[in-house]
Amino acid sequence: MKVLGMLSMANLEPAFRTAARLTGITLLLPRPTKRTLDLGVRYSPETICLPFKVILGTFIECLEQGADTLFMIKSSNNACRMGYYHFLQEAILRDLGFKFEFLRYKAERKNIFSVLKAIKEYTNNSSWRTVIKAYQLGTTKLKIFDNLERKLHFLRPRVKDKARLEQIAKEAIEEIAETLDVTTAKKMGERYFQEMDKIPWDSNTKPLKVMVIGEIYAVMEPFTNMEIEKELGWLGCEVKRTRSTFFSEYLSPLNYIGALDKEKERLRRFAFPFLRRDISAHGLESVGEIASSSGRFDGVIHLAPFSCLPEVVARNIMKAMKNGVPVLSISLDEQLAKTNLMTRLEAFVDLMGGMRKRKGEKFDS
Repeated sequence: MKVLGMLSMANLEPAFRTAARLTGITLLLPRPTKRTLDLGVRYSPETICLPFKVILGTFIECLEQGADTLFMIKSSNNACRMGYYHFLQEAILRDLGFKFEFLRYKAERKNIFSVLKAIKEYTNNSSWRTVIKAYQLGTTKLKIFDNLERKLHFLRPRVKDKARLEQIAKEAIEEIAETLDVTTAKKMGERYFQEMDKIPWDSNTKPLKVMVIGEIYAVMEPFTNMEIEKELGWLGCEVKRTRSTFFSEYLSPLNYIGALDKEKERLRRFAFPFLRRDISAHGLESVGEIASSSGRFDGVIHLAPFSCLPEVVARNIMKAMKNGVPVLSISLDEQLAKTNLMTRLEAFVDLMGGMRKRKGEKFDS
């Protein structure tokens, strides 16, 4: 049986845990911890970005836990330095004495047949029936978990019992992760969403609306951003995110016919007065979201790994954009402490609240 190690991001592991079992492989996606980061920092080039370090540390832990194969998405198109991660990470891991097979998938192969063919190839040539069933199961769960994230974004600042909300979400992920049936997974999702809706609201709450933008790994992985979305929710903010920072969007049938490309084109039009070309990764989306945020949000939080070139360019462009929406730009690296982050978030929330009060603007609750 192949033991496949992958980078952990958001809810990938619970989404694909049982789908991997169907194809006869064991999937390792260990959640990042401080040890993961320490390992990555120890063996990475000093000035490389935080996602590289966390992913390298994850790969080391996968190999320590018995992985004989690693998987990484590679790209030569629109991927900043991520397109070169796999070359350098493989060299580092082999220098450390690990023996493994390294599987790579080109991000440009974004059609359903290419994805299914890759799954068949990477899972010891499983039958097409098994491949399709595993794909449907994994992507269904991923969609449910992303919708769960969106629901948490909406409910966190509104419900009275926030601890109960988080407990329901945790139970939902744990139970849905173990099911082997698409229909059952959907029914479970609906049941847990209904439980969340039963939690009483605080009728006096008028949440601030915050758009979180930036580098995709920094935005999607809670360990990397120190659970910033949860913290914002508990501080009374409703969080919104760019569509392309939800993993299920990439595996959605709509993406295979260009849905995310159309979304990027929409943001390109907003960004055009300030940025006239794609600077790779999510730099263009960051500028476009800020340009389109006036009147829609109380503030924008920009997450950028320290030394991330596309986001550094985007951050400098943001300084020239005067659309009346405050922007908090946070550089993420191994030196940033949770206390420091919370101090900045609390001050930013106070700033947004004061600005809304002075403007007398009312957002729909």
